[in-house]
Amino acid sequence: MPTEVILPKVDMDMATGQISRWFYKEGDAIKKGEPLFEIETDKAAMEVDAPASGTLRNVTGAEGVDIAVGAPVAWIYAEGEAYDAAAAGGSVETKVEPDPDVETDSKPAPAEVVPAVAEFARPEDAKQGSEGERRGVRATPLARRIAREHGIDLATVTGSGPLGRIGRDDVETAAAAKSEVKALQSAAAAPQPAFSCTPKTAPAARAPASAGDAATPLAVTRLREGEGVPIVLVHGFASETASWRPLLGELTGGNPVLGIDLPGHGASLDREADGFDALVSSVEETLIALGVTSCHLVGHSLGGAVAMAVASGTATDVRSLMLLSPAGFGPDIDTGFTEGFARATAEAPVRIWLRHLVSDAGAISDGFVRATARGRADGRQADAQSRLGTHLFSNGAQHVSVRDLLAHLSMPVKLVAGAEDRVIPVRHFTGLSGRIALHVFPRTGHMPQIEQKGDVARLLHELTR
Repeated sequence: MPTEVILPKVDMDMATGQISRWFYKEGDAIKKGEPLFEIETDKAAMEVDAPASGTLRNVTGAEGVDIAVGAPVAWIYAEGEAYDAAAAGGSVETKVEPDPDVETDSKPAPAEVVPAVAEFARPEDAKQGSEGERRGVRATPLARRIAREHGIDLATVTGSGPLGRIGRDDVETAAAAKSEVKALQSAAAAPQPAFSCTPKTAPAARAPASAGDAATPLAVTRLREGEGVPIVLVHGFASETASWRPLLGELTGGNPVLGIDLPGHGASLDREADGFDALVSSVEETLIALGVTSCHLVGHSLGGAVAMAVASGTATDVRSLMLLSPAGFGPDIDTGFTEGFARATAEAPVRIWLRHLVSDAGAISDGFVRATARGRADGRQADAQSRLGTHLFSNGAQHVSVRDLLAHLSMPVKLVAGAEDRVIPVRHFTGLSGRIALHVFPRTGHMPQIEQKGDVARLLHELTR
């Protein structure tokens, strides 16, 4: 049975997208996991991997044309499988609804594998799994895998996708409900955790439906729905919430995920901050406005320093803290980068500075460079971030220090760094308390959440589960 390749959803607000480049052409032999095409939206540009090995056929997704999320763009025929062009074309529905499940898989911008005719993505799926799988329940391959991992019978899950297809969110909701029942049954006898925060007097608040509402001091993006204590992501200097999407595709668990844009960045571009304390207070006020009384906090670079300060305060009960190449742990920083990237508006300098952030330049795709350059082309980000940068860094030095705050934290903390970071030296993280879990990855630069996204997602799951 040929494998259908569909256009994935790589942005929360995405209804259509464009294929900017195919890496293979009609009739080419491809291998599962190889980059198949590059998808580009106003907010993201990512490479999509081939969901199966075989021969690429019936390539209907034209480059540079708006395509609906979930629409078939090609088919992959296994070795020896007969190719019937009429049959392949005839299986495509004329109306395709956006599928919210497509956006999260094990790759940065996954293409969900949806069978053209059969109810099972792979022959072996029809021979094993839950009763629901054997009875031919419509579900994505990712949903089936998660269901097997959690012991969920797909026959008991209601699908929210096209034609009632069960997706990742549907299964994770069922898994979260199952876990909650187990937790309630054992709560009375459960020991207190080794790391504790301020005693809780009310259930943890869910990420509010109004995330991103104009009433919040900073712009907030709901990156994933879920139940339980939300995961809040704070980006680094000259970045924005969209930079988390490669990591988002790797995250497991059912927690809701929110991204906050710092002042002068992303959707908070028009909101000013005159220094580090203003950044911290704006994040605290945003969490309060959202009703987020408890959260798991993740911060990268400048956002790591902000997250540290928020975690050490009393405005929000931070259950766990993950710091990715955080600022504020040592005296020096590459101000050539902070000043150069802050000023960058054209594609050429944007490309140079983005690739300065990673050990492997191939980790930053051309599509991502183009999307970033488009967002900076009007110069508004350059102006705002250059002004903010003067308050934070100058002459190779950081004006931010949060290292001493570690002694006052009671929640579990993981610090992740790259051995080849050219912006913030890895030596800043030596000599930390034994209570802090330090993870240093070789052949990794300033963005471990991109170059080591699978391992970073696993470490975050250990904190939040």
